[in-house]
Amino acid sequence: MYMVLVVIDDPSRLDKVLEGLKAGGITGATLIESTGLHRKQKKHIPMPYLYSGDEPGEVDNLTLFTVVPDRKTAEKCLNIIENIVGDLNNPNTGIFAAWELDLVKGISPLVSSEGKE
Repeated sequence: MYMVLVVIDDPSRLDKVLEGLKAGGITGATLIESTGLHRKQKKHIPMPYLYSGDEPGEVDNLTLFTVVPDRKTAEKCLNIIENIVGDLNNPNTGIFAAWELDLVKGISPLVSSEGKE
């Protein structure tokens, strides 16, 4: 099994990402609101007449976690996400990482891309 972590820079694309993953057979994910170190460290010049990024409830980006059965499915997730948000090597798109898991408990058995558990 693989853990897939995706940071989506533009929260307005979340629904399309989730729809794409669901259409691709990814049945569950965990989402958290997040922000990056670079954004947090930006110096803001107080200008009361302009919108401030420090307003409560503003979401800088979203982080999605999901467990998939194999590397092929993790790569499928990457393709789905990049078809929606663009090449993740471009700025202001997001981040993708996937790694193999040695121990997993608490989720239903996953079916791999080849149809095996």
